[in-house]
Amino acid sequence: MKFVSVRLITQNMQQMVPFYEQVTGARADWLAPVFAEIITPVGVIAIGSAETVPLFKAGSAEPASNRSVILEFRVEDVDAEFARLSDHVEMVHEPKEMPWGNRTMQFRDPEGTLISLYTPVTEAAKKRFAR
Repeated sequence: MKFVSVRLITQNMQQMVPFYEQVTGARADWLAPVFAEIITPVGVIAIGSAETVPLFKAGSAEPASNRSVILEFRVEDVDAEFARLSDHVEMVHEPKEMPWGNRTMQFRDPEGTLISLYTPVTEAAKKRFAR
């Protein structure tokens, strides 16, 4: 089994897709007016309109209701990303070092999903991610 993507269900495609394009620096592929994908080097961020939910099962997903998942992106320089994004996102916390060796910042997407950008800074963290 290989993990390949995360799908976000949204109320507003026209807001969410540009937000994630700005965060990732990648352009979205619009496969339908109600579905877009942002392909990154290691996985895909799929963004689907709430209109797509009944294609699976009505009521099985709900936009703007996540409080348990954090989307995480490893970046070269979390402080540079903070400078680039801080005027454009709802910041949760500025860059700070975590006990497991990453320097991390967090912010929310337009519908409240928590996003972390981090850079491994300790030797142990750098070694862990070199695998």
